[in-house]
Amino acid sequence: MGPGSFAYFPSIDLPAIVSRLAEWRAVFPEMGVLALFPEAEKAQIPALQALCNDCGLPLCGAIFPQLIYATDFRSHGLCLLRFDRMPYTALFEVPGQDAIGAAEAAETIAGHIGRHLEDDVPATLFLMLDALLPNIGSLLDELYLRLANRVHYAGANAGSETFQAMPCLFDNQRIIGNGVLAMLLKPHFGAVLEHGYRSEAETLPATSTDRNRIIHIDWRPAFEVYQELVRAKFGVEITRDNFYQYAVHFPFGILRANHTTLVRIPVMLDADNALYCIGEVPPHSMLALLDAPQVDSPDTLQTLHGGLSKLSGDPAGQELLLFYCAGRRQHLGAAAAGEELAIFKNLSQASAIAGGLALGEIGDTTLWGYPLFHNATVVSAAWTNPA
Repeated sequence: MGPGSFAYFPSIDLPAIVSRLAEWRAVFPEMGVLALFPEAEKAQIPALQALCNDCGLPLCGAIFPQLIYATDFRSHGLCLLRFDRMPYTALFEVPGQDAIGAAEAAETIAGHIGRHLEDDVPATLFLMLDALLPNIGSLLDELYLRLANRVHYAGANAGSETFQAMPCLFDNQRIIGNGVLAMLLKPHFGAVLEHGYRSEAETLPATSTDRNRIIHIDWRPAFEVYQELVRAKFGVEITRDNFYQYAVHFPFGILRANHTTLVRIPVMLDADNALYCIGEVPPHSMLALLDAPQVDSPDTLQTLHGGLSKLSGDPAGQELLLFYCAGRRQHLGAAAAGEELAIFKNLSQASAIAGGLALGEIGDTTLWGYPLFHNATVVSAAWTNPA
């Protein structure tokens, strides 16, 4: 891959964009583009689509609350990431919000992806999803049933940090919500993600859940139990009025049999006082209130750096994708989150870093490469292109 695959434009300057695309295409005639927009610039997507269509340039992309470029979160502008040769990419709509809809979508996605896995070239299925899909965990389960470890899995959730529905995924022709943008990167060795949250708290069973809603914990109303746990451990009184302000600081961990912990950040209360999370909570999950104020930031960044080194070689001089959870940023604060970006850039010595503020993240576990949906993580991968 040639140098300079990332470009950030602080404003939607179409002549400057045209110039950069022409410069790239002169060297890489089979190129394509992944475009990342911040929510504030979403109205500009049709202009980029028209520009790319006029010159026959393949395009795919997503909208995030903010962009990441170098060591900064950016609310305006546009990131373009060049594929030297456009890989297989496709938009898929998820037909329903339950396990059946997830199975139907997975059947369609896996059918298309499988046709491009006839060789032994290592591949990563990188997914960008509408954050408001309530069956992401089920979708990942169903994809694994069909593709198993023929691919590595990675991804990030797109959309609005207000959690209001909006179209957030696009290609040359469409802008859709309630769907998935699938990109098959070859050769590629996957992504690394880490959250650094720690807990030694007791666990309680989620005795009643509905996809991403926790209705009862330990046979009692979920919000009532949550209030008691936070009050007892941190001395904070959470109410319906201050829920969003405080809940991001006190997430749940789902403790799994292989000792991994999935973070689930409650983002709102519904009318029945059930806790609404980004990401499914399986029935009878064992939940622990995580010690979020003690996020181990140095360990998180060292894990990312070490994992990238094992997957793709020393990241020094490489271009890296990086997605940073919006809930993590809200918990740590903008200054501390920005410091994490700066430390990671210095630690990795990457030549460039680009990505977005995500509303949930996807990564492999160490056990058979099984894909899991996470909150509160930082996920990073080398930016490599099809051979």
